Amino acid sequence: MKIRILFGERLRWKLSSTPCKFWTSFRRSFSVISVSFRIPSETERNDDDKIEPPLAEEIFKSGPKLGSYKQGDSTFYNLIKNFADSGDFMSLERLLERMKQEKRVFTEKIFILVFKAYGKAHLPDEAVYLFDRMVEEFQCRQSVRSFNSVLNVLIQEGLFNRSLEFHSCVVGKGISPNVLTFNLIIKALCKLGLVDRAIEKFREMPVCMCTPDVFTYSTLMDGLCKENRIDEAVSLLDEMQIEGCFPSPVIFNVLINGLCKKGDLARASKLVDNMFLKGCVPNEVTYNTLIHGLCLKGKLDKAVTLLNRMVSNKCVPNDVTYGTIINGLVKHGRAADGARILVSMKERGRNPNEFVYSSLVSGLFKEGKSEEALRLWQEMIEKGYKPNIVVYSARIDGLCREGKPDEAKEFIVETVNKGYIPNVFTYSSFISGFFKAGNSHKTLLVWKEMGNNECAPIGICFSFLIHGLCEDGKLIEGMMVWKAEDTNLMSWLTVQSQA
Repeated sequence: MKIRILFGERLRWKLSSTPCKFWTSFRRSFSVISVSFRIPSETERNDDDKIEPPLAEEIFKSGPKLGSYKQGDSTFYNLIKNFADSGDFMSLERLLERMKQEKRVFTEKIFILVFKAYGKAHLPDEAVYLFDRMVEEFQCRQSVRSFNSVLNVLIQEGLFNRSLEFHSCVVGKGISPNVLTFNLIIKALCKLGLVDRAIEKFREMPVCMCTPDVFTYSTLMDGLCKENRIDEAVSLLDEMQIEGCFPSPVIFNVLINGLCKKGDLARASKLVDNMFLKGCVPNEVTYNTLIHGLCLKGKLDKAVTLLNRMVSNKCVPNDVTYGTIINGLVKHGRAADGARILVSMKERGRNPNEFVYSSLVSGLFKEGKSEEALRLWQEMIEKGYKPNIVVYSARIDGLCREGKPDEAKEFIVETVNKGYIPNVFTYSSFISGFFKAGNSHKTLLVWKEMGNNECAPIGICFSFLIHGLCEDGKLIEGMMVWKAEDTNLMSWLTVQSQA
């Protein structure tokens, strides 16, 4: 069977003169046998007609044939597994060639091992090429097992269109699809957004004597949810139960996630109750999805209540759980409540990560709670986490809000020394801070520094500057800023800063 319509010329392996790792251990294991191993010369390596066997002749002597089995077949299989696991494809090809010369029997499980290795090495072209060679070159019958292995390699590489072409070329020509085949094709179609075609394939399964399983339903439901066809996905839940397929937590999680993204939290909560009725226990993914949905809707108290319910149901919250709630509280101006969740998190044995610290420190500085923010800042540093530019900017903004722009200016030297370049929001904080401190001259110096650092001002910078000049009683200058073109404005400010 030829499968050459999909891929170009197969890759050519570059031969290496380095002996395979297995050979060294093999010699140690069989120290009784004296084996000579000679690296072929350059002339021999270039001779296409001669193939240097990867194994010494002494190891595999011709033995009596027992049916289709010959002495040494199992050792060949183990060597193939070793080369496949290590990704030594040059030795693998040479070994397959040796087996062919000795007229060894090739079993399908050998090729499945190699297909998986090609998938791991991201070599889908080679997997398809070897599948093409199975019958004519190695006299090994292809079945749905080897076909599914190659199909999975293509899909794992994101080659969804090619996987559909490969499927069309093979199925019906001696190979009948099974449940796994349908699952893979439905997945590829959903990834391409071809959900209607995926449903058609789903309806073909009973005709092919294939019963959909949990993976079939979950894949199709996920595809429908991503296309915002939630009602159709939920209807599949009833259908699968009528067909005798018991829904797993994955099924419920897919539907709950789809409903939460749609903002339908009421139906999502009912699905959780339905889970308990079906004897299906919600896991951390279920709770995290619901908590995320509640936070997006601003229902933070309910999210915290659900966190406590999660703990009472003996489901351990993870970093995603705590990070979602804390980030939600910070975004809604409740950083202090987020700090209390942080304490609860540590009491339950969870160590906050740098993202949780960054979110809280930024939020506390923005809310004017600099003392608590600095305490968490220090705790963050002691634990080895490095603040990012957002946290540095938040600290500078917090100091400027408190009327301490000079202290913030000293602190910015530390950020520069650590490789963090101030951004436009950092400079905006300084402009606002120096105006609040009644020092408009330093504001203009900051503006000049922005130009020197090639940091182009944005609307908020102009707003702070105009507001500050007006508050400082410099209405004419404020009008000039408002009316001036950007290029003339920079020149004007440069002159003012040097006056």
